[in-house]
Amino acid sequence: MEESNEKISAENEIVIEPIDESQEDLLPEDANAEESEFVEIEDDEFDEDEPTSKKRQFIIIGVIFGVLILAIGGWWIWSKRNSNTADTATEPAVVVSVSVAKVERKTIAGEVSAVGSITPARQAVVSSNAGGQIKGLRRLQNEFVRRGELLATIDTRDLQAQKKEAEAVLSEARLNVQTLRKSTIPQSEIQSDRDLRDAKATVDNARNLYERRKDLYDKGGIALKDVEAAQLALTQAEDALKFLQKSKNLRTNTSNSLDLQTAQARVSQAEQRIKTLQTQINLAEIRSPISGFVIEQTQFDGEYATAGGKILTVADLSEVIVKTQFADTVITKLRLGDAVAVYPDDLGDERMSGKVSLISRSTDPLNRATEVWVNLGNGSGRLRSGGAANVVVSENEQFDTLVVPNAAVSLDTSNAKTGVVMVVDKDNVAHETKVEIGIRTDTETQIAVGLNEGDTVIIDGNYALPDGTKVEIKKADATPEGDKTP
Repeated sequence: MEESNEKISAENEIVIEPIDESQEDLLPEDANAEESEFVEIEDDEFDEDEPTSKKRQFIIIGVIFGVLILAIGGWWIWSKRNSNTADTATEPAVVVSVSVAKVERKTIAGEVSAVGSITPARQAVVSSNAGGQIKGLRRLQNEFVRRGELLATIDTRDLQAQKKEAEAVLSEARLNVQTLRKSTIPQSEIQSDRDLRDAKATVDNARNLYERRKDLYDKGGIALKDVEAAQLALTQAEDALKFLQKSKNLRTNTSNSLDLQTAQARVSQAEQRIKTLQTQINLAEIRSPISGFVIEQTQFDGEYATAGGKILTVADLSEVIVKTQFADTVITKLRLGDAVAVYPDDLGDERMSGKVSLISRSTDPLNRATEVWVNLGNGSGRLRSGGAANVVVSENEQFDTLVVPNAAVSLDTSNAKTGVVMVVDKDNVAHETKVEIGIRTDTETQIAVGLNEGDTVIIDGNYALPDGTKVEIKKADATPEGDKTP
C-alpha cells in the first residue's frame, strides 16, 4: 500500500521553476497566490485531483501572455505618438497662392435695368396701289431686297383697256381742236364777213333811196309817205349792220376763243386720264421702297391684292431701336444722347453701347413707367427684329469712393450689405476683415466700412481661406518693384 502511494506521488510531482526577480513585478497577485497554492499542494501531497491542477496551469499561462501583449501594445502606441510629433514639428507651414488687387478710390454708380424689345430703326410696309391678282411674287421671307427692286406685279389688263379707251377720246378731242381752228372758226368768220358786207350794201341802197325820195318830195314829185318809208328802210338797214358788226366782234373775241379753249380742255382731260391710268399701271409694279430684309410676308403669288392692302414688310436692320420702360425715378436722371449699356439676349453676355434717342412725354399711370428708346448699331446684322435686350442705366453715382473687384467680397447672403474680405498684410498673411458695402455693379463693389485705400485684397483663392494663412501672391498680380507693400 505504501508503494502504490509513492508511485502516485512521483507521477503527480510538479516541477516549479524559480521566477526571476525582474519578472516578479509582472506577475499578478493571483499568480503569487497560485504559487503558494502549488506549494501547499506539494506539501499536502496533492490532496486535490489532477484536472483542477491543469486548469490552474492554463490560467497562469494565459495571464502571463495577456500581460506581455498589453506591454507590447503600450510600447507601440508610445513610439507611434512620438513619431507623429516629430513629423509635425518638422513639416513646413502651408503657403496658398492667390491673386490680389488694390483698394482704389474712384467713381462708381448703381445700375438699373429693364427688358426691352428690339425694333428696326427704319421699316416700310409694301402694299399695292391697285386691286388685282398678284403675279410673280416669290417667297421673300428673311431675304434681303434693295430699294427700287421689282418684287411682283398686279394684273392690269382692265387698266390697259381703260387706257386705250382714253387714248381714243384724246384723239377725238385733238381732232375737234383742229376742226375748230381750221374749219369751223374760219368758216364762221367768212360768213360773218359776207353778212356784214351785205348789210353795208343794204344800208347804202336804203340811204340812196331815201335821199332820192327826199329830193323828189322837196320838188313836189312824190308824197311824204314815200319819203318816210325810205327813211324807215334806211334805219332798219343800219340797225342790221350794227347787229352784224357786234355779232362778229363777239364771235371773234369771245365765242371762237371759248370754243377753242373748251376743245383744248377736252384734250387736256383725255391726256390726264391717260396719265392717271398709266400711273396706276406703273404702280401695279410692286417695288421695295427701302433696302433691307423682308421680316413679314402676308400674301403670295396668285392671291388677290386690294388697293392699300399689306403684302410684305421690309426692315432696315443696320440700326435698331430698343424700346423699354423705366420708372419715374430713373427717367429724371436720363437725357437725350446719354450712353447706356445694352445686353441683347441673342448675344449672351456681350455688352453693347447705345444712346437714348427718345424719352416719352407721357407716363403710364398704372405702373408709373415711361417709354425710352435706345438706338443701337447693328451693322453686322446679329440682332433680330422682335428680340429681347436688357438695358442698363447708371444712377446714384458716387464720386471718390473706395472700390474693389466683386471677387474680393464674400457676402453673408446674396442680397446682404455685409460680407468678408481677405486682406493681405506686409508679411503676406491673410486676415479676415468684415466690411459693409454700398453700390454693387457687375464688376465692382463699393466699400463703405472696413477697408482703407491701398489695402491689398485677395480676389482669387479667398474661398474658405482660414484667417492667418500664409499666402503667396501670383507673379501676374505682384506689385511693382518700386512698391514694397504687397
